[in-house]
Amino acid sequence: METVFWEYALPCVCAFWACVGFTLMFNIHGLGKLIAGVGGALGWLVYLLGGQTIFAAFLAAAAIGVFAEVMSRVRRCPVTGYVLVALLPLVPGGGVYYAMRHGVAGETDAFLSTLLHTFGMAAALAVGAMLASSAFRAVFPRLRPPKQ
Repeated sequence: METVFWEYALPCVCAFWACVGFTLMFNIHGLGKLIAGVGGALGWLVYLLGGQTIFAAFLAAAAIGVFAEVMSRVRRCPVTGYVLVALLPLVPGGGVYYAMRHGVAGETDAFLSTLLHTFGMAAALAVGAMLASSAFRAVFPRLRPPKQ
């Protein structure tokens, strides 16, 4: 039970609060702050349950994309703010740092390995969010009034 708290619950709570903090930069108010935080925690939970791989990042981004689409329609707000804020905990900033550190130290193999993994993570996040959003919009199109 204690392991579940340290490995899953606490990181998701931290991701939640990190996303709530970032809503200040994106000018998201009221209930939108909590929704963006829940999206970040959901994405982090999917990433942890998926094994912290590139495919897990893809699944997490897809879950965030679908969650953001649903919440934006429920609240009638733009989806962009929810997606961007919720994806922030998954962005591989540490990978860029360590890749550059290996590059400066002259460790070519470690540099290339870390850099390719970082690019894979970034691509998985972009493709996952885009694919989930596109599929959701194709299945559930917005109802628009007929043209007169």
